[in-house]
Amino acid sequence: MNRAERIFHLHRLLQARRPPSLADLMERLEVSRATIKRDIEYMRDFMQAPIEYDPQANGYRYAHDAPAFELPGLWFNESELLALLTMEQLLEDVQPGLLAPTLGPLKERIRELLASGGHQPDAVRRRIRIQPLAQRGGRSEGFQAVAAATLDEQPIAIEYHGRARDTATQRVVHPQRLLYYRDNWYLIAWCEQAQDLRTFALERIRSTTPTEGPYRDIDEPTLEAHTGSAFGIFTGPAQEWAELRFTPEHARWVADETWHPDQIGEYEGKAYRLRIPYADPTELIQEILRHGPGVEVLAPDSLRTRVAKALREAARQYP
Repeated sequence: MNRAERIFHLHRLLQARRPPSLADLMERLEVSRATIKRDIEYMRDFMQAPIEYDPQANGYRYAHDAPAFELPGLWFNESELLALLTMEQLLEDVQPGLLAPTLGPLKERIRELLASGGHQPDAVRRRIRIQPLAQRGGRSEGFQAVAAATLDEQPIAIEYHGRARDTATQRVVHPQRLLYYRDNWYLIAWCEQAQDLRTFALERIRSTTPTEGPYRDIDEPTLEAHTGSAFGIFTGPAQEWAELRFTPEHARWVADETWHPDQIGEYEGKAYRLRIPYADPTELIQEILRHGPGVEVLAPDSLRTRVAKALREAARQYP
């Protein structure tokens, strides 16, 4: 049995009327003398268990003059502690400082428990790392305010400075969902000004203020249609299907990628043909340009024309 199971049984044995001897504990738990000693020390040091040795009874028990001891309602074995520390590290890489004020004390406690078991908690940071790509900076307090409003179903007034128009606007929004997409956070919300769902880059929200009034809850199918039916973050219901053909060199990568859950892909010889639904072509064009001469837009003509124009304009930068 693992340590968690041993401590559970050890706790019950220590509650018995007759204090069990070390030999009794070794027999009942089927472990060595050294293991029993380590488990007792672990309970004393990290669970504050008032375990004492009774020389007259030649056994271990909980001290009679101490408050009644019970195991914590939530506790973990070493593998679970490592998993928690790993999750915290992944979250820290996803959004640095986001959970530090909340999880800082818990993280230190986990590190102490792991160290007591002979583990090296610093190895988690050395061995597991997410490398964000094109991550934009954001305020952790801003994230926490928006996240709280989303979970509490609370309308909020925001000041939002969009990049496309480069102007600041005041809006009242009803947060529906937080979306982590390509290393950045977005808020999907019902906007009173637009009377429709809108997507806001979290780092462009300059301020948030809770507002009074009823909350407008958008049903799940409508949210899914807004965020998942077409390619990219510039979403909404899919309007058209893009048809792309990748050269054999690029096909080796693209064939293993998922651009959209509803995509359709097939090999044509060594080339690869990919069909994906889209609404706003902005992000799709950016993705196509990333492959340069390794991809050709076959359809629709409007998308092919825009990509060709972008490539010609880019070529003019290199006379």
